[in-house]
Amino acid sequence: MLFLWGLKCLCSLSTQAQVQKFGATEACCILQHVSLLMLSLSSLGGLLYKERWCLGCLIMDMEEEDEAIREKAQSLIETVIRGVKEQLEALQKKEREADYVIGNIQWIACKDFTVERGRQQIEEYISQTWEFHESWLHWSDFLKEEQLKYSQRYHYRVRWSIPTCRKPIPQATACIYFIVEISNIKPPNLPIEVFFILESNRLIHRPGRCRFREKWLKDIIESKMILMESITF
Repeated sequence: MLFLWGLKCLCSLSTQAQVQKFGATEACCILQHVSLLMLSLSSLGGLLYKERWCLGCLIMDMEEEDEAIREKAQSLIETVIRGVKEQLEALQKKEREADYVIGNIQWIACKDFTVERGRQQIEEYISQTWEFHESWLHWSDFLKEEQLKYSQRYHYRVRWSIPTCRKPIPQATACIYFIVEISNIKPPNLPIEVFFILESNRLIHRPGRCRFREKWLKDIIESKMILMESITF
């Protein structure tokens, strides 16, 4: 606005007062100088506008950079906090496991063993020492007897599933196989030897030496579900 006001004043001076004072020739010269001055002022105004526009762009770029820096800082802080929480949870889990006492039961002597008594002891061991959610249901049955050179082995199977109201018949089950071994050469008063293995796994677990984990059952069922979904008929 100040620039336009200055131009108007110059035009007024050149066309009125100067013509009256100096005459036509001098007035023409004054008009030429005024025109040059107007062009210079116009160029200066355009330059100032460009500089102001560039300054505005620079400020916007700085604001965008600041926003990007704030976002990166926030993401970094969240990552660090999440890592610290996970580390603390892992340490707490280790402490709980270190304080955990692995349970066991008093197994019967070899001389008192029967197939049904063996199944009952397996159920007793599961109910008293294993920790799992109440939604899990299981049932056990006797599979076979195996005769070895120095002992007899009795094989049992315990099936696990989580039936629901919508699906009372589960799509998949997880099996744990128990083996009771009766020695032919050891004193009959010694307790029976028991160990178990997970379905699709040959690692041997022994009561009183390992802690049962509910995750074992979940992993078995999940792997079966994935396999069934991958099969198309």
